[in-house]
Amino acid sequence: MFLEKDNIKYIKSGWIEVVCGSMFSGKTEELIRRLKRARIAKQKVEIFKPAVDTRYDEESVVSHDSNSVTSTPVQNASQILFYAEDFEVVGIDEAQFFGNELVTVCNELAAKGKRVIVAGLDMDYLGNPFGPIPNLMACAEYVTKVHAICMRCGSLANHSHRTIKNDNLVVLGETDAYEPLCRSCFQLALKE
Repeated sequence: MFLEKDNIKYIKSGWIEVVCGSMFSGKTEELIRRLKRARIAKQKVEIFKPAVDTRYDEESVVSHDSNSVTSTPVQNASQILFYAEDFEVVGIDEAQFFGNELVTVCNELAAKGKRVIVAGLDMDYLGNPFGPIPNLMACAEYVTKVHAICMRCGSLANHSHRTIKNDNLVVLGETDAYEPLCRSCFQLALKE
């Protein structure tokens, strides 16, 4: 995308927005809200999700409160570059499931003048930085951290506590496998 001023062509600057937080904090809801507003502005919008995430639907991105938008499932981040060529606004949900290649992809899209909105978990079930999200937060122009409500004390929650026994880093689940907890309750839960 180019802008022209005084007979000089400039590449229109794009940017990266990251929406992160724990499970049940409204990340996908916020992503959907931003994409709907871009569509109202008559911008060309596409949303991508990892093909591995089939919890609610194989093709749509669905928030925990059942708002949804049709998406393009992809096997890896590099496919997003191919499919996003004709779009002005690119949404990416469940970004933690992509490898660090996603950081390069998002930067390349932004360099092409696209608005890139990424939503994902910033920490895994052990409270460690998760996937590409920390690196995306470092290079993003805008970062929004959203919070859930702690299921034990009612404070703001920023941890996704796994309630089932499973040591795999990635376990797809909802309230059957995770609960949002604040820092104090999370530390207590780790000792249980």
